[in-house]
Amino acid sequence: MGWLPKKPDPVTARTRALNAQIAALQQQIKKLDVQVGRAGAGPRLRPATLPHGANIGHTAPAAPAPPATEPIFEDVNQNRLKAKAESVAPPEHFNELGVRKYDLAGLIARLKNNFRGPAASNPRLVNYLAAGGVQGLRPMRYEKRVARNRFIAFALGLFLLLIGILWAFLRSH
Repeated sequence: MGWLPKKPDPVTARTRALNAQIAALQQQIKKLDVQVGRAGAGPRLRPATLPHGANIGHTAPAAPAPPATEPIFEDVNQNRLKAKAESVAPPEHFNELGVRKYDLAGLIARLKNNFRGPAASNPRLVNYLAAGGVQGLRPMRYEKRVARNRFIAFALGLFLLLIGILWAFLRSH
């Protein structure tokens, strides 16, 4: 058991509730599919608008038989599917011998991209989390401040403990 109890996460609780609702809806869909399957398996009834015996081999059936299922092909733009060739650098990036020139600005940009984290897949969610826009969650700046203060308090306590041990060691000698 930890010293401090963990606070419940409202996003996790909401996720669990939504997953439970999804599971309940999926079960309901399965039940309805079974009911529709049972109802469709029964004999077909004649339409009530025709008199009894009016459609007995004398005329064509009321509904034509469904055509055989053949695959339907659609025209697809092949240019979009083909892999694009790597973009060729403009000629100003090469010297007269055909050797690529040294690009200091490009090198710095590539190095910066290596040290950056990956781009957010959902930038609006990142903005909501940073600003505290999600109901029940604190803003990131508050969480950072709490973590920073916790670290400072821990470091100060460790420093005082080390000074106390050093003081006791020097006092005994």
